[in-house]
Amino acid sequence: MRTSRSMVIGIASICTAVAVIFIGLMIGARPLTWDTMINALFSPDNKIDSIFVWTLRLPRSICAFMGGASLAVSGYLLQTLTRNPLAGPGLTGVTSGAVAAIVSCYIFFPKISSGSYSFIGLLGGLTAALMVFWITRGNLKRPLHLALAGISISLFFNAITTYLLISIGPQASSLLFWLTGGFQGRTWLQLAYMLPWMTIGIGGALLTRRIFSLMVLSDEAASSMGLRLNLWKSIFLVLAVILVAGVVPVAGPVAFVGLATPHIVRLLQPDDPCWSVILAASLGGLIATIADIIARSIAAPQELPISIIMALIGGPVFIYLIQKPNFSLNKGSKK
Repeated sequence: MRTSRSMVIGIASICTAVAVIFIGLMIGARPLTWDTMINALFSPDNKIDSIFVWTLRLPRSICAFMGGASLAVSGYLLQTLTRNPLAGPGLTGVTSGAVAAIVSCYIFFPKISSGSYSFIGLLGGLTAALMVFWITRGNLKRPLHLALAGISISLFFNAITTYLLISIGPQASSLLFWLTGGFQGRTWLQLAYMLPWMTIGIGGALLTRRIFSLMVLSDEAASSMGLRLNLWKSIFLVLAVILVAGVVPVAGPVAFVGLATPHIVRLLQPDDPCWSVILAASLGGLIATIADIIARSIAAPQELPISIIMALIGGPVFIYLIQKPNFSLNKGSKK
């Protein structure tokens, strides 16, 4: 029964995201009618309407969906890996580590291609995550310890980023725009950058779902079944950071979606981790797509950073979730 419900919710969220993307093609500084959008979408030419649809809005919305899906799955992996409901790309320092590494590379090694920034972000994110795990060794199950360690490491890397931005002066304007977080001006090229990382991260989580179902159990139970915990924890940590590394170079730091979406998924009580990953990806992508459309249309022709919209959406949602008496990391996990 739960499998059928999970399938329905997953398909419904993906279909809703597709519908939102279609509707979003009509919304913006230059509104389009339904007929105009359909003609531009299925009969493209070099006219302005086709440019708006195929060059500006469609790749941007798909990037938003992929970014939200990646961050949501990353948050789910990190929360399950640490057994901590407060874990996420932001609170574990992964995002700030990736940002600091990319900013450092941009300033000190300007000749390096932007296509390499995902690898740079991967190294930075892994460094930050390992620092957090080293600080909290033996206390990973305690939310307060992980939260404090993650915040400390995030502040450390944010301080490095701020210092670097101040040191380069006026040249920091382009970086400041990127650091606000968002998918403004993203094209098919940026989408192509994100796709391999998303495929590896989410695909790896799905392919190792049997191992992951054991990770949901206690460490003692998983070890008694012959699972090499240190090895698989390292693998899932790399998968989680890979997903962040694919998003940060394109969209900058995007808040809340990686923290709140996994809790929404657990409230839906999927019957196995495979469906949890699928639901996290579909719901995270849907939330980010809606937030991006709001960000580019609510103050048109001006645009707001998507992180502002995500905070306005994710903050109240997360507060609602933690107020529920049955708020738990393992809710809906198969025992």
